[in-house]
Amino acid sequence: MIKCNVTVCGTVSKAATCRTNKEGKAFVSFAMNIVILAKSGINKTIEVSVIKDGTLTEVGSCNIGEHIEVVGVLVPRKRGDALYFNLSAGSISHQPAEAEDCIKGVMKFRGKVGKSIEDKTDKNGVPYCQFSAFSAEKVQDGFEYIWVSFFLFDGKREAWLQPGVKANIKGALSVSVFNDKLDFSCRVSEMSEYVPQPYNG
Repeated sequence: MIKCNVTVCGTVSKAATCRTNKEGKAFVSFAMNIVILAKSGINKTIEVSVIKDGTLTEVGSCNIGEHIEVVGVLVPRKRGDALYFNLSAGSISHQPAEAEDCIKGVMKFRGKVGKSIEDKTDKNGVPYCQFSAFSAEKVQDGFEYIWVSFFLFDGKREAWLQPGVKANIKGALSVSVFNDKLDFSCRVSEMSEYVPQPYNG
């Protein structure tokens, strides 16, 4: 499970249309492009699908080419080699605070810790712990996995943090490009071991 409470600035790439859901409630959908800066190599443009409750009159026209800011909940999904981004908008601003494209916010993650957990020191001599973990989603007969790099700067690594352990993690989200691939990372602010509860159906 990966859910991110974010502010996204980008350019409208598909015009807004209004539809209704199964309950008959109106919602607006459109797409926006966000340029993600590369740590090395070439910048990458991703498309984010946005939905917002309400009609076109209530939401406001989101015209192709317009630079906007959307605040809401972003959920990434992986299908094969492709990543898809769905953003459920709480608010849309046609006068964004940021002039540049960006994705900023807080990631909420539940998944399994990978094999490597490293204790390191940054250039200022501050110790930190670096590890990766993956979130799995069942798709048809198999699973899709999204990996995230985590950085723990609180100076103390809990004894339970071991390879293969399931964890709930919250922290500052960072999205970048490395070797032409999207790279998700998170600076940990809260972390706990996830112990699934037995089903009492």
